[in-house]
Amino acid sequence: MNRRRQPQLPAPQLRQKLFRLARAAMKRAYAPCSHFRVGAAILLDDGRCFTGCNVENASYGLTICAERCAVFAAVAASPRKPEILAVAVVNHRGAPCSPCGACRQVLAEFGPRATVWYMGAKGLVQRSMQELLVDGFTLCPNETK
Repeated sequence: MNRRRQPQLPAPQLRQKLFRLARAAMKRAYAPCSHFRVGAAILLDDGRCFTGCNVENASYGLTICAERCAVFAAVAASPRKPEILAVAVVNHRGAPCSPCGACRQVLAEFGPRATVWYMGAKGLVQRSMQELLVDGFTLCPNETK
């Protein structure tokens, strides 16, 4: 039986680690259009962390957000469907910046019970994926319970 390894860090230290990784990823963002650099870090149930940054394109609809970039990196590096436990999102302006709707849907696919941290209008916000994406679409409704 392949048992999943749970993270060993207490929540405040885990959050600090994810924000540190997200800030490092944010510095690599490619944002020539919006000049709004975003970084994200995700923690998987096996203890691995993945990061992503926003990557804009001249054809703006082809732009990818930092959160989806991190998730797709995790999927590409995983032998099975990864399960996200936690997510941290930052931007270079310190502006309120929660995951967009498309990112919420993708995060929910791989982390329906994940904790998400981001900057809100009044400071740091912590939300569950179920709070961020009420009644999100799924092909496998039993996986989110």
